[in-house]
This record gives sequence, structure tokens and C-alpha cells, in this order.
Amino acid sequence: MDGRFENFTVTILKLGKLVQKIKLFEMESYGLKAIHVMCIYFAGLSPVTAVELCRLTSEDKAAISRALSLLKEKGYITYPAGAYNAEIRLTDEGKKLCGFINVRAAAAVSAAGKDLTEPERIILYKSLYSIASNLETYYEGLIKNGR
Repeated sequence: MDGRFENFTVTILKLGKLVQKIKLFEMESYGLKAIHVMCIYFAGLSPVTAVELCRLTSEDKAAISRALSLLKEKGYITYPAGAYNAEIRLTDEGKKLCGFINVRAAAAVSAAGKDLTEPERIILYKSLYSIASNLETYYEGLIKNGR
């Protein structure tokens, strides 16, 4: 065996865990968790709905719902109560938090890729996108074929 499975899965898992740890560390003083980072981030790009956040973050509906409830309670977002699939918008405090997240995310991404040239970075992201797309297709095939 060439170790590709082990190298790939362990490295991807490590990356995911490190990103989660960084998000949690950065949000600790706000009383927020890692999931809140992406909710604020995407709401800062443009108004989004809970359904869109589920798709964008790959989180389930219940996790997004809990995250949005806390963000609303803390005054970072606003959306109409009881409105199904309403647009989520940042408050002024949410915009400040989004600015903080963007600065810290840029620092983390810069630190992560500090040894990469721009052509290497382009190849890396293209490769990651290709791998994710191929695995998604493979998984869909498994589901479709029952195995």
C-alpha cells in the first residue's frame, strides 16, 4: 500500500480540526463557537437565508438554527421572527464582528500559505476543489447504487 489513504485522510482531518480550533479561539471572547464564524462571514457578504447557510457551511438545519438564535440574541444579526427562510442581515455590531473575522481569517490564511508561491496556491485550491468534487460524485454514486 502506498499510504495515500492515510496521508490524505489524516492531513484533511488535521486541517479541519486546526481551522475549528482557530475559529473557536478567535470567538471565545465573544462567547461564540466556530459555527458562528461562517454564519457571520456569509451574512457579511450579502443577506443570506438559513437554507443558504446550510448549503454554504455544510451544517445541518438544526445547527444553523441554534447558531442563528444565539447570534440574534447577542445582537449580531436580525431577521423577521417566524418568517420561513427570511433574509439574515448583520446589525451594526454584527458588521464590526464581521470585520474582525475578516481580519483574523486573512491572517490565518496568510500564515497557512506563507511558504506557497502564487502558482502553487492556485494549483492547491484547484486540486482541493477537484478532490472535493470527485468525492462528492463518488459519494452520490454510492448512495444511488446502494453501495
